[in-house]
Amino acid sequence: MKRKLIAAVGVAGMLMSVAACGGDDGDSGEKTGADGFKGQTLTVWAMDGSTPPGWTKDLTAAFEKQTKAKLKFETQQWNGIQQKITTSLSEDNPPDVLEVGNTQTPAYAATGGLADLSDLKSEIGADWTEALNASSVFDGKQYAAPWYFANRVVVYNKKVWADAGIKGTPKTRAEFFDALETIDKKTDAEPLYLPGQNWYFFDGLTIGQGADLVKKDGDKYVSNLADPKVGKAMEIYKEYQAFSKAPKDKDEATPQQAEVFAKGNVGAFIGMGWEAGTAIAANKKIEKDIGYFTIPGETADKPEGVFLGGSNFAVAAGSKKQELAKEFLKIALSDKFEGALAKENGVIPNKESLQTNLSANPAAVAAAPAAAGGGTTPLIPEWAAVENDPNPIKSYMTAVLKGKSPAEAAKQVEAEINKRLAQSS
Repeated sequence: MKRKLIAAVGVAGMLMSVAACGGDDGDSGEKTGADGFKGQTLTVWAMDGSTPPGWTKDLTAAFEKQTKAKLKFETQQWNGIQQKITTSLSEDNPPDVLEVGNTQTPAYAATGGLADLSDLKSEIGADWTEALNASSVFDGKQYAAPWYFANRVVVYNKKVWADAGIKGTPKTRAEFFDALETIDKKTDAEPLYLPGQNWYFFDGLTIGQGADLVKKDGDKYVSNLADPKVGKAMEIYKEYQAFSKAPKDKDEATPQQAEVFAKGNVGAFIGMGWEAGTAIAANKKIEKDIGYFTIPGETADKPEGVFLGGSNFAVAAGSKKQELAKEFLKIALSDKFEGALAKENGVIPNKESLQTNLSANPAAVAAAPAAAGGGTTPLIPEWAAVENDPNPIKSYMTAVLKGKSPAEAAKQVEAEINKRLAQSS
């Protein structure tokens, strides 16, 4: 999987100037009849890397045959996309259908810029995976439809594990810790490369503990970092980090953890499947030694909680082609095309029954079991400001790893978190 495919994870900046794009192409109104939507053109904004060639070609042919309308994809870049979408949704001539990052969806819905798709959910979404659909719902209404997702897995070095005498892969967290302990004792390798601020892995651990990072205080949201469940998640993170020599005050991109892994003297790291490609680019020889497994949870029957990064499809409220846009979604999100996208791009589809399409992609196979129990950062418009640099959650993590209790570390950053939540309200 290409890295750009998963760029939806954690995007928070609004850096790009607005470029208005038309979704109307001169045809106004929405008339149907024997010729369907003939003469109309539906404009879809999709992100770079999300629409692979085979899928796009076949989908376009199916859409145009069924509706008699034309389909136009306009590729967008993640850098600056939030501002671009926000502006386009406020204009008279927005794109008809948009790919939106799942954690960004509530903010767009709150502006009134997205159409209510509750009727579409009733028609085609009965078996969408609940955890994947959650980000499409705001204030009890369906403002988008789940499209594709990805989550973290354990990427491991088979040779290091074999040198340690480890057979098979762990099914529980305790077994994983035992394997890391064995690598530490029986080899010269660093058991796990885990920097102190791998924030999205920590978010997954909080999801696994059933914890929320915010709570309601009257009519506003405030930090919930002092919750003992969040503290428990951080203690688990600390147990993992004890097996690593990585810096406690850096994230997984500083340096790139896959490039550290590529040197061949690290047992495993926790990251996205596409990061294996980064490792291979740095050291081709390591390709044969790379394996993947699901991040294990406390018990074998339930994988660890994971942050689900991905994208939803939404319809602009200002589009003059609401029915045509829904026809597009019915086709694009059908089992045929949702399955084809999963197969071609190695992403998690919006329903569990379609995960069989991932069988040729070992990283995706490892990611899929955790999807149903995954989640996201808080699905409120106010949350985006919390993640802006310097991210106070990262400061909290480093403080715990350097000796403070989770409660002490939470107290240290909660005022800043609350300030950001209030400014965004």
